[in-house]
Amino acid sequence: MGASVAYHLARRGVTDVVLLERGKMLATGSTGRNAGGVRHQFSNEANIRLSIESIELLEHFVDEVGHPIDFHQDGYLFLLSTPASVETFRHNVALQRGLGVDVQWLEPRQAAALAPGLNVTGVLAATFCRRDGIADPNGVTMGFARTAQSLGVVVERDVEVTAIKTVSGRVSAVETTRGTIDTRIVVNAAGPYARLVGTMASADVPVDPIRRHIFIAAPGSGQATLDVPSSHIMVIDFDTTFYFHREGAGLLFGMGDRQETPTFDTTVQWDFLPQVIDVAITRLPALADASISHAWAGLYEMSPDGNPILGSADGIDGLYLINGFSGHGFQHSPAAGRILADLITGRDPRFDLTPFAAGRFGRHGAAAGERYVV
Repeated sequence: MGASVAYHLARRGVTDVVLLERGKMLATGSTGRNAGGVRHQFSNEANIRLSIESIELLEHFVDEVGHPIDFHQDGYLFLLSTPASVETFRHNVALQRGLGVDVQWLEPRQAAALAPGLNVTGVLAATFCRRDGIADPNGVTMGFARTAQSLGVVVERDVEVTAIKTVSGRVSAVETTRGTIDTRIVVNAAGPYARLVGTMASADVPVDPIRRHIFIAAPGSGQATLDVPSSHIMVIDFDTTFYFHREGAGLLFGMGDRQETPTFDTTVQWDFLPQVIDVAITRLPALADASISHAWAGLYEMSPDGNPILGSADGIDGLYLINGFSGHGFQHSPAAGRILADLITGRDPRFDLTPFAAGRFGRHGAAAGERYVV
């Protein structure tokens, strides 16, 4: 998010920008720990519109940004196993198609044909969008950052923000472990740490860190290969949130833990793996004989309704928020960065930000959130 905003500001001629990264390298936090998925298939119209713009930029990244990225558009396949899910997806497929997204409605046998090795027992229907896919989070981040730097943006690594100073309700400076930066504009792009950074300016940013695991499976003893799709198709069992896609010679898979509570701990909880495996071998029997080569955990930055918080902070002039993307931040960073850069430079963002407004959570009749949080 920070790299995207910096890039889009620089493209608009605003180059007196400093991008602060707490880590020793960019894209080593939540960005570097995600599965890289990008999709049009959301339940909220605003998120679908973010996807349309973001995926279009990813498709032309080398031409627009100037750096090549690894991007496989082999599609997202959602498996639906309850009547309620089928009804929900029928409504949302109509919404997606109405916005120009080509989403197919499939019978179980058609879904199985798209993903060899998949067991569709109990599946009632499926949806598939071929322009969805898997992109490289590090490549996208570094592409944005390098082009921004070439235009004059300064990227400081291994530096931490310790305070945000305000005067009469207006941002005036940022204090860091390397000194003070005088500025009238601050963008909070701190991911799962957004709430902590917000409190530095007395702003309430309702974002909580939720741990999510990713496991990599490799052929087991005596196996030459895994009986899994040869493409990079992303398969999601919607009702359990189990998902998988090919990763090199192995398979990347994961599943949400409904018992997880907010934490900054990214230690792998191996006692969660059996719960995932129980679901995994039902949908992909080849995993029963596979071995787990490695695993990691990252943090979702969850908002109360699964929608992002995008725009200016209430009550603090000069503070902008690009937070709470609830597991969809990487894929929506191209559009979100462009929108925020337009707001900062006084341009019309050409986007209805009402569903993403910072103060929406206390309002009666706030827009519905996102139901497709995986």
